[in-house]
Amino acid sequence: MNVVVVTGTPGTGKTVIAKRLAKQKGFLYIDVKKLVKNFTLGTSYDKKRKSIVVDLKKLNKVLINIIEISKENKVKGLVIDSHLAHFLPRKYVDLCIVTRTNTKKLYSRLKKRGYSKSKIDENMEAEIMEVILDEARRMKHKIKIIKN
Repeated sequence: MNVVVVTGTPGTGKTVIAKRLAKQKGFLYIDVKKLVKNFTLGTSYDKKRKSIVVDLKKLNKVLINIIEISKENKVKGLVIDSHLAHFLPRKYVDLCIVTRTNTKKLYSRLKKRGYSKSKIDENMEAEIMEVILDEARRMKHKIKIIKN
């Protein structure tokens, strides 16, 4: 079974890429946002960022369980979609796709989503500084970069 994680700064096209890949390969698509809600994986709510703070240990535990059950049930593969997906330990991941985009597109997408100025600035800085790509490298994933 293949496990592909699709990660990147919010607004770089993760979901579009992940859904397209899952459909092309006949893999099961996993939306981590839904898992966070369904399994109550948030530790708190950050009012400033207007987002849930996710417990990464709990998230990884749930994802590993999904991977193991999928293997038992002979699922062809999984595509896991999240800006946190790259924190899954390397031994469970066959490929880590990091989505990137240019700053003009990113700014436009985040503004269209109604993000606050501070949240836009934070995500723009993360993309410019390649934060997620660096984190994925530190996890020693096999990485493919897709510019979207």
